[in-house]
Amino acid sequence: MTKKMLTVFCLSYLAFSPVIAQQKPLKLWFDQPAKMWEETLPLGNGRLGMTPDGGILKEKIVLNDITLWSGSPQDANNYDAYKSLPEIRKLIMEGKNEEAQALVNRDFVCKGPGSGGAQWGKYQTMGALEIDFNYNGAGSGQPDVKQYHRELLLDKALATSSFTLNGVQYKREYFTSFDDDVSIVKLTANKPGQLNCRISMNRPERYAVKTEGQELQMSGQLDNGTDGKGMQYLARVNAKLKDGTIRAESDALVIKGATEVIIYISAGTSFKNFPFKEKTKQLLASAIKKPYELEKSKHINNFSKLFKRVSIDLGEGSSSGLTTIKRLEGFYQNYGNDPALASLFFQFGRYLSISSTRVGLLPPNLQGLWAKEINTPWNGDYHLDVNVQMNHWPLEVANLSELNLPLVELVRGLVKPGERTAKTYYHADGWIAHVITNVWGFTEPGESASWGASNAGSGWLCNNLWDHYAFSNDIAYLKSIYPILKGSAEFYKSVLTKDPKTGWLVTSPSVSPENTFYLPNGKTASICMGPTIDNQIVRELFGNVITASKRLNVDPEFRHELEEKLKSVPPPGVVSKDGRIQEWLEDYKETELQHRHISHLYGLYPASLITPSSTPELAEAAKKTLEVRGDDGPSWSIAYKLLFWARLHDGNRAFKLFREILKPKFGTDINYGAGGGVYPNMLSAGPPFQIDGNFGAAAGFAEMLLQSHDGYIELLPALSDAWKKQGDIKGLKARGNFTVDFKWKDGKVVSYKISSRKPEKISIKLNGKIQEVLTSIL
Repeated sequence: MTKKMLTVFCLSYLAFSPVIAQQKPLKLWFDQPAKMWEETLPLGNGRLGMTPDGGILKEKIVLNDITLWSGSPQDANNYDAYKSLPEIRKLIMEGKNEEAQALVNRDFVCKGPGSGGAQWGKYQTMGALEIDFNYNGAGSGQPDVKQYHRELLLDKALATSSFTLNGVQYKREYFTSFDDDVSIVKLTANKPGQLNCRISMNRPERYAVKTEGQELQMSGQLDNGTDGKGMQYLARVNAKLKDGTIRAESDALVIKGATEVIIYISAGTSFKNFPFKEKTKQLLASAIKKPYELEKSKHINNFSKLFKRVSIDLGEGSSSGLTTIKRLEGFYQNYGNDPALASLFFQFGRYLSISSTRVGLLPPNLQGLWAKEINTPWNGDYHLDVNVQMNHWPLEVANLSELNLPLVELVRGLVKPGERTAKTYYHADGWIAHVITNVWGFTEPGESASWGASNAGSGWLCNNLWDHYAFSNDIAYLKSIYPILKGSAEFYKSVLTKDPKTGWLVTSPSVSPENTFYLPNGKTASICMGPTIDNQIVRELFGNVITASKRLNVDPEFRHELEEKLKSVPPPGVVSKDGRIQEWLEDYKETELQHRHISHLYGLYPASLITPSSTPELAEAAKKTLEVRGDDGPSWSIAYKLLFWARLHDGNRAFKLFREILKPKFGTDINYGAGGGVYPNMLSAGPPFQIDGNFGAAAGFAEMLLQSHDGYIELLPALSDAWKKQGDIKGLKARGNFTVDFKWKDGKVVSYKISSRKPEKISIKLNGKIQEVLTSIL
């Protein structure tokens, strides 16, 4: 046995038992009820969601269904838009960008109010279940509660609250079942007959409540923006008692003298003509028949099949016994002295992914699954200039690959309307989606040129679709998405315009998402030709379609056309005179140096066009770009910067951003600038709540510990000093469908195991050296 082979064998030999290994308790916990919705505990089974607040006298549980949307399909294309395209491009080439922007605003945006209109729609809350309690002997006023405890167990998807009042111990358990697809709340008292409560439901608008027998029902129909007859919904509530009585009022269920109450909530909508009335009835009946402990155990088992694929142990922290909010405060103030909180936050991101999407349904939106209101921030929709993509960034590496499929189907549904939009605005082949979409298939430009004219949306979505193939190596999947990728490439191929100064082929008109620049005459504009993100997306997409064409052995002529076009596509980045990567084709001066978007570093992440090893000059320019941009911003922006620094192999700078995103926040105002963080329940605070920060930070955490985009698997590419002491990870995934387990001590990997379906020779960078190893069989 050679010395090299012996080294590999020894590093691989240490036993890696099936996930899960011993790890710190994965829970959020509090010593008081939630004072605001952002302190509630999020539960979800990919379709149904609920957020209980653990109140003493009144428990409010906000209810959600991932498919509950107002609005309706619309055709907001301006069918005369293409007539203005030559003049818009001419003005841009003449440096008259502000005049071009005025023309775009007049002729080249969607018709009507766009995303501000009722037909656009919103992801909305389903309403709330409220339980009003009456405690024996409690009297009036605030009760004297002792030993209050409220927690969310991430590895079981189970929440509880408990307390003692007048010598009686009360406990509540909550879960959204991964078994019978209902939400369940169990109330217990440790002394007989102590549960007295009134159960009701309500919603801010468009609802009616009634009882049928002993079943409470809330139903309604949302506004579709035309005749008012939009999506319908129905929530059914029933209860099973031990001791006591239940009485139905006209709009509530009243329980007296019970020792145990199990509340079942079955809800559904008419989305895609789902038979929600029949199905909710069937699900409720099935759940009530099943013993509670069996329902709970099956729920935990089904959830665990996904969650327990990955375990992470970074060691214990000095504040791990404190409440979650105290731990967050300590983590920020003491510069991350609680490594267990870091791994908890990563696992919380995985938990949220599993809880907020399900194969066959919808991908998580800006709110994930959890909306507390009718008018959700930014409509709770899908933004295509980073947000919906970020929602999916951790899934592959975090071993939740199949949860990417709902996004694939959403994108598939954009192709036909996107073809219509491509013809209408650009007279182009293929399909385009601009910067925003919804469940109704909107692909038109947004209603304002400054942000709505982005060409990046559809190409960026194709990156997510490709990533699922890169990690899974599923050739059948590649065949299924190839028409989507090809259609997007056809669009960009047909719209590319020659820049007279450089001869490069670029998009026009477009914008660098949501950003503005100064023109030489001092005026400002957003409309331009060839923003850097578009150039990077075109380069990456063409390359992926060429690769797919070869692997599927199809479209040789189209492949050749893309190869020829690629010769004239701009490089992944152009370095400006001050050493940064230019955001635009021209070296414009930014109006806001610390702008929240950093779109021109798309080539660094999620693409792999810029890496320290393959493009060191561009990597250095990316660092300077980030230095000027600064480290603060809304949560999703902080998370994106964390990912950039991880890709640049600067672990301590990446950790600084990770710490920044865990900064405790309480405000819920709409924020476009600095000040992101997390709420007490660890949901991302933009503010307001916007779930992409959770998912982006989870992806960034993983990227610090494992990377596989640069032709090899690298362990600990951006390890921070805070996590150097020790670590044990099992179950992460690398591109090529490899499962990766490893341990480290004092910043050095001491053991590892890379598994695949069959033995394969791969390259791995280990403790600074690249070597070839043979994988183990899964």
